[in-house]
This record gives sequence, C-alpha cells and structure tokens, in this order.
Amino acid sequence: MLKSLEKIRFFRKIRLKLVRENKFGQYIKYAIGEIVLVVIGILIAVQINNWNQNRKDDQILNEYLVKIKSHTLEDLRKLDTVTVYRTQLADLCKKARTRVLDKTEDEDLILFMACGVAFADYYFKPSTGGYEALKNSRFFGKINNTALDSLLTRYHGLVNDIAENEKSYNNYVVFQEAHISTKFDRSLILASAFLPQDSLINRATPMSEYYEDFAEYTSSAPFRNVIGLAAFQFEAMVDQYDQLKDAGNAVIKEIDAITGE
Repeated sequence: MLKSLEKIRFFRKIRLKLVRENKFGQYIKYAIGEIVLVVIGILIAVQINNWNQNRKDDQILNEYLVKIKSHTLEDLRKLDTVTVYRTQLADLCKKARTRVLDKTEDEDLILFMACGVAFADYYFKPSTGGYEALKNSRFFGKINNTALDSLLTRYHGLVNDIAENEKSYNNYVVFQEAHISTKFDRSLILASAFLPQDSLINRATPMSEYYEDFAEYTSSAPFRNVIGLAAFQFEAMVDQYDQLKDAGNAVIKEIDAITGE
C-alpha cells in the first residue's frame, strides 16, 4: 500500500513539474502513456484472473470426468457379466428350438428346464450419475461439440437402445408368463425348481409326475414363444453390449487424454 502511494506521489510530481514548466505537449503525452499503462495493468490483471478461473474450472471438470470414467469402468464390468449370461442362455434356447423343430424335445427335458431361466426379469443397469451430473452443470459447455461429447452421446444413446430392447423383451415375457398362469398349474414346477430334491423324494407326489408336469409346461405355446424369441433376440442384445463396450473404452481413452492419466 505504501509503495503504491509513493508511486502515485512520484507520478503526480512529474505532472506538476511539466505543468509549471508549461510543457503541455509533454504533459499530454505523459498522461496518455500513464493511461495506457493503467489499461495494460488492468488487462493483465483480468487475464491472470481468467487464467486462474479457467484452471479452477478445468480442475472441477476433471473431477466430473474421473467420475464418469469410474462409472464407465463399472458398466464394462457389468456388461461382461450380462454378456456371459445372455450368451449362455441364447445357446441353450437355440438348442431347445432345434429340438422343437426336430420334434425330439422329449429326449432332453433337462435342456428345457434350463431354458426356463429365459423368463427371468433381467436388465443391464448402467451407472449414469456422473454423466447426468456433468450435463446439469455449467461445466458441460467445456466439452460441448468435442470428441468426448460425441463419444458420450453415442455411449448413452446405446444405453437407451439397450434399455428399450430389454424392456420390450421383458414385457413380452411377463405377458406370456401371465398367459401360462391362467392356463396351467405351475405348483409342481415351482416346487421342483426351488425345493431340495431330497425333500421332494419324501413327498407323496412321485418324481415322474414332476417330469410329466414339466413336459406339459414346456410344450405350451407361451413357453416356446419365449424360448424362440430368446434364441435370436439375446444374440442381438449381446451385439449391442459389444458395441457399448467399444464405445465405453473409447470414452475412457478420451478422458485419459484430457485429464492426463
């Protein structure tokens, strides 16, 4: 503060000296120069302030991106699990469909029992919190119309497509299952599915009756409709999962390039 006051007094003395000596031309030049110096000082201060603010904004943006990366890695792990599930079940359902076409389903009832898992209400559940938080913040503009913006748009577009595909399949399964429930008593099937085998042996109902019941159940149109749909739709789902994996890896790579990790 004292140094600033000393500078002001110094410049004031120079101006007074020029006025007293009637050196108005030099005074005007000096005044203009002083104004230019003040403007330059202000511009430098503004530039430094902007630089500091941009540095802080970049740091906060990086925190958002690191969170998105973490969520994407979590999604990739989930995709590995759901891909294995869908692939194995698709293979089972394709085998069962072949049995139906060859009219040899009675030869492999265990296969049809295993295909009953196709009725499970199963979804891929992505972690979108990081991306949604960034979209709703003022920092989203810093990646708008960039390569990362395009990659994230593609990634979450695929997430939405997968959700719609899975919803369509699961709704169809629910409808078919409800139809079966109105036409078929599944008490023996549920018992054989969830009760220990040694417990069933001690019941009055012979095991042969459980198998007969299941054979009748698997020969119903709704059951075979679900198996037939799963046989090819699960392959389409797995293809979407693979596309999402590729997009997710590209997102992670771009984030690493931005954050320097």
